[in-house]
Amino acid sequence: MSERSELAVRAEKLDAADELAAKRSEFVLDTVSDHAADAAGVYLDGNSLGALPAAVPGRMEDVVRRQWGSLRIRSWDESGWWTAPERIGDRIAPLVGAAPGQVVVGDSTSVNVFKALVAAVRMARETDAGRDEIVVDATTFPTDGYIAGSAARMTGCTLRPVAPAEVPGVLSGRTAAVLLNHVDYRTGRLHDLPALTAAVHAAGAVAVWDLCHSAGALPVGLDEHGVDLAVGCTYKYLNGGPGSPAYLYVRRELQDRFDSPLPGWNSHAEPFGMRSDYEAAPGAVRGRVGTPDILSMLALEAALEVWDGVSIHAVRAKSLALTDFFLQCVTAYVPPGAVESLTPVAHEERGSQISLRCQDAGYVMKRLIAAGVVGDFRPPDVLRFGFTPLYVGFADVERAARVLAEVVA
Repeated sequence: MSERSELAVRAEKLDAADELAAKRSEFVLDTVSDHAADAAGVYLDGNSLGALPAAVPGRMEDVVRRQWGSLRIRSWDESGWWTAPERIGDRIAPLVGAAPGQVVVGDSTSVNVFKALVAAVRMARETDAGRDEIVVDATTFPTDGYIAGSAARMTGCTLRPVAPAEVPGVLSGRTAAVLLNHVDYRTGRLHDLPALTAAVHAAGAVAVWDLCHSAGALPVGLDEHGVDLAVGCTYKYLNGGPGSPAYLYVRRELQDRFDSPLPGWNSHAEPFGMRSDYEAAPGAVRGRVGTPDILSMLALEAALEVWDGVSIHAVRAKSLALTDFFLQCVTAYVPPGAVESLTPVAHEERGSQISLRCQDAGYVMKRLIAAGVVGDFRPPDVLRFGFTPLYVGFADVERAARVLAEVVA
């Protein structure tokens, strides 16, 4: 039997033993007839936009026709619209290792980064007014850097971009807040959240984490590791849909100190009192600003139902198995020297994506997509493949590596 055949047979056996395999049927995915039979519907871009959960269209039909169309304004109470940000936050909480009452859904990741960073600086200065530096992940997704720069200017801080591994060495009595990405969006490198959070706390600063590329793919442990504030999007591994609202985590012990730079009427202790003075509501509600985006929020709520009965630890185990198998197939199929993996081999340093450096990567990705293998391209030379364990199988992985080999040959 050829090595290719052996890997294909192994993929079949792994899929047969996969405890999460049944979840695939809960998503809207391509079928064999949608593409060439040899590369049918392999979706490896869930690290950018998750696939559509099958329950969402029907739920949105009800939201639009009944809740909005028939009940109209009554739905703020009768359909639970008003409490949706906290209710949906509590559905996300177990996926990031948080107890109920600490996650609120709403706004974009960028807006939540801004809220978290400014609030972090304000908290740090409660005990030491001299803290005037914000440390930011130098490899961060650009928007986080832009927001951090603006927050620094507004709070009179100096912005200090540093690679995550170097953060402990630059922390000092001047550090107010540290903003880090849990997983590097380009390389898929997983950073050491427990150790870095501990280092930030040892310096007396506030730790803020961006979970966009880890929530729904691996255990985060926000409560366990004492993270202060965290933000994340919901349209990647959480499959909430394009532009679905982000979330903000505020550790329970810090909620009464969370001073949002965007004090909107939705976070007021008496939102319908219409008072001219602002009094923050208790709890995670402080993270709210204005009227929630109900349509996209309720689509997210429906999407999160696919997580019922799913262990995030089982998801992580499958994620590592998928990415290991993909690297093995790439090594076996792709001509030597055609691609180079930028993603760490060590499991403790790997998220749920594999990034390959490749000559003419943009052209290669277009060819892959045309053949039914969907990943994405990051300039100048990176192919990214995201592995969402709820709907990606081992046969998908083997097929994707095989088509990649054909394209780059």
